[in-house]
Amino acid sequence: MNWIRMLFAACCLWATAALADPPPGYPFVSFDAGLKAARASGKPIFLYFGRYGCAWCDHTNKTTFSDPALKKLYVDHYELVYVDAESGKRLTLPSGERITEAELGARLQAFATPLFVYLTPQGDKIMQIPGFKTVQDFRDYDRYVHGGYYKQKTLLQFLDGKS
Repeated sequence: MNWIRMLFAACCLWATAALADPPPGYPFVSFDAGLKAARASGKPIFLYFGRYGCAWCDHTNKTTFSDPALKKLYVDHYELVYVDAESGKRLTLPSGERITEAELGARLQAFATPLFVYLTPQGDKIMQIPGFKTVQDFRDYDRYVHGGYYKQKTLLQFLDGKS
């Protein structure tokens, strides 16, 4: 009987450890749903790598993603995808390969969270940005990606020129 209690407790711990928290109020979807929506809408993908217990993710959610104007900007311009960097949940890459969210994180070198990745509607990486960022940072990244400047300049060239 004791082993049943231990098994139940282990299952409860595993279930809570597998959950991560995306920013509240944003329409984040799974990788597969976001890729499908991006292909249909033509919008780029904003991929947020977070994980349960990430203090900087929580800080980013409360400080940056709580801005209503930023929320509107990102909801209007991107398909929003949230991935738990430690999850075993399966997803399908544009190539058709099936991997876990954690494997995607390893491929994108998401060894620290939060990590933000901008992808084309076809799933090709435009750029990735690690760590806490401000509302103004995300507005600059939006101008760079949504404005198509990434096709001509690096992010540093773009930010230095204040396009």
